[in-house]
Amino acid sequence: MANAPVQRMSQLMAKTLRDDPADAEVLSHKLLVRAGYVRRTAAGVWSWLPLGKKVLANVERIVREEMDAIGAQEVLLPALLPKEPYEATGRWEEYGPELFRLNDRKGGDYLLGPTHEEIFTLLVKDQCTSYKDLPVILYQIQTKFRDEARPRAGILRGREFLMKDSYSFDTEDEGLAASYALHRQAYQKVFERLGLDYRICAATAGAMGGSKSEEFLAPAEAGEDTFADCPNCDFAANTEAITYALQPVDPSAVPAAEEIPTPDTPTIETLAASLGVPASATLKNLLVKVNGEIVAVGVPGDREVDMDKVEAHFAPAAVELVTAEDFTGRPDLVRGYVGPQGLEKVTYIADPRVAPGTAWITGANKENTHAKNVVAGRDFEVDAHVDVVVVREGDPCPKCGTGLKLDRAIEIGHIFQLGRKYADALKLDVLGQNGKPVRVTMGSYGIGVSRAVAALAEQSADDKGLCWPAEVAPADVHVVAAGKALQTELALDVSEKLRAAGLRVLVDDRAGVSPGVKFTDSELIGVPKILVAGRRSAEGVLELKDRRTGEREELTVDEAVARLTTA
Repeated sequence: MANAPVQRMSQLMAKTLRDDPADAEVLSHKLLVRAGYVRRTAAGVWSWLPLGKKVLANVERIVREEMDAIGAQEVLLPALLPKEPYEATGRWEEYGPELFRLNDRKGGDYLLGPTHEEIFTLLVKDQCTSYKDLPVILYQIQTKFRDEARPRAGILRGREFLMKDSYSFDTEDEGLAASYALHRQAYQKVFERLGLDYRICAATAGAMGGSKSEEFLAPAEAGEDTFADCPNCDFAANTEAITYALQPVDPSAVPAAEEIPTPDTPTIETLAASLGVPASATLKNLLVKVNGEIVAVGVPGDREVDMDKVEAHFAPAAVELVTAEDFTGRPDLVRGYVGPQGLEKVTYIADPRVAPGTAWITGANKENTHAKNVVAGRDFEVDAHVDVVVVREGDPCPKCGTGLKLDRAIEIGHIFQLGRKYADALKLDVLGQNGKPVRVTMGSYGIGVSRAVAALAEQSADDKGLCWPAEVAPADVHVVAAGKALQTELALDVSEKLRAAGLRVLVDDRAGVSPGVKFTDSELIGVPKILVAGRRSAEGVLELKDRRTGEREELTVDEAVARLTTA
């Protein structure tokens, strides 16, 4: 990028806006549009204008350099993909409506790639036949597609987005662990170079499958993920990935279960108020249908069921809430008074807080009746203990017991140890040292390249506009000609000298634009250094301003060039 031509704003295709877009909800959406970096093409589909493309390219460059540094090889696979590989792994159906499906003129089924595990697996199957060909790490920076029901937040959650996805292929689990560690270290270097504040959090694998999984999250109010951070130890996890150990208690002192009349108490709130007990003493039983079969989910009465966790537990099966019709013909299911004891042909899962030996007040499966002293493991059995409650601020850290702190964050990266899920489905084998087939084990690793731009905007902006870290900014210095011919001449002269010294320069040489508008735009656009040819231009003196700190100093042209080239 050194010695690139000076970018003159009089020729730049970018119009700044004074007002926020009417549909903008988050800071990055507002500022990237107002500063002329992106424009909306359709719902969830965005065009990158010259300044935005420069920032996007800088993020790509940093990602590419760190991937190359760990020995990864770059390829480019198609975005238009055949149905068959995704059908073989089950993801053609598992992805549901978020998958863009289409037909060619002959009726053939295709999709627009959301991720490329299947296609990379087939590529390696075609190219690698021996253990001597492995390990190998392949990556691409490619457009991905997801048919979001409600695309929102600008480029943070679109239907089309730019992503770096890489895949490791090893013959042994130890090799997979080593490839995973290489990516983890590379991601840390990427996000540190980008200037992002981030956390590494334990995560669930979701539709990707596999075992170990970690997310890289950038704390921001606009984030759609919630993560828990322990202030006392190094524990950090997406709330969907937090698990607690089962802690059975001794129920020997608990009397036998006893039914009690509780008229007009179909909710936890009315029940607790009627009996004068805390909601935490009651057992809430939520009924759902999994592939049409009724399942009961038990949690303490003061907690809410996290449906994402329930869906993840039963994936890829479809999960939905029961309706009034589902109670018809089921005398064991009394709406508002369901209890786990006496349920017939109903799978019962419960949160680990409903541990063996714990006693509860719960429904008695009779109208206007509850039961007390109902003990887990004595009066009812739990088919599976699953962490299904919504995590709350102050819940104990699973590692040290300290109260957890919750924050919103943007997912900027995710790494998975996939294992052999895709290799099994697509029969990816190589000949081992003994001449016998060896099933390959895989890792999958993603960075949201376009999303990282939005995350940077969210974290670094201030009340005046964007404020880019130096390595990703669209220019090194933004030169502003305050208005008069002499000032414009000086601004263009110093811009050429800065370009010759190897800096990327954006110069505001627009005629007929007031100095106030130019100053406002320079702060909105967010280049790290602003150099103003103003009131002392006749003396050859300029003002250098640091965009982030606001610090200013007056320098001659030579001093300004020296200062900026050594910064």
